[in-house]
Amino acid sequence: MDVVLTTVVFDADETLLDLRPAVTGGLVAVLDEMRRRTPVAAGVTLAELESDWDAVFGRLSAAPVLEIRRAALARSLVRAGLDDHLDEIAALFFARRFALTRPFPDVAPTLAALRTRYALGFATNGNSRAERCGLAGEFAFELYAHENGLPKKPAPEFYAAVVEAAGVPAGQIVYVGDSWEHDVVAPRRAGLRSVWLNRYGLPRPAGLTPDAEVSTLADLPSALADLSAGSPALS
Repeated sequence: MDVVLTTVVFDADETLLDLRPAVTGGLVAVLDEMRRRTPVAAGVTLAELESDWDAVFGRLSAAPVLEIRRAALARSLVRAGLDDHLDEIAALFFARRFALTRPFPDVAPTLAALRTRYALGFATNGNSRAERCGLAGEFAFELYAHENGLPKKPAPEFYAAVVEAAGVPAGQIVYVGDSWEHDVVAPRRAGLRSVWLNRYGLPRPAGLTPDAEVSTLADLPSALADLSAGSPALS
């Protein structure tokens, strides 16, 4: 039995956007600036700056990503006695982070191929705005958690907003992303279809399965075609 699919909605970070090098580059810029400002920072390492995100994330996981990053940077600055410079250091980090954030190589050709058949959407928990990350004008709609009171994934309200923005029934929407909980389990519970982008060959968790699994977005058009035709699309 054919499945009617009209809309493909993408997660941002680590799905469309290669975020890790950008974040690392931002932290390197921060560390260089800290060391320029004080010799105390010579003893601070990049690994410590990276660990500061994990140290604050647990208690702030529901907060906007910008707030979490500022809290992590504040913790980093304490290491060198630079507590009073958070605003300028945060501005430095975000400028560098966005300057370095770019789509994965498989993104542009995949979006071009899909656009002839589907409406495309962009819906993310993060602060990777499409126009600042090389994806300006690519999507029919964009949704960002914490804008207009929208809660983060995996809140059901997030996927309800996706359905409203798409303007079609939930069952016609495919959500594509790298997070098992946010991009597979939660969308399925909300009535959407899901495709798990498993770039790194991770083992599939037990329980609910995605409608399809791909290791590269280059395989997404054919996976969606198989799904539309009612064929198994799990690879």
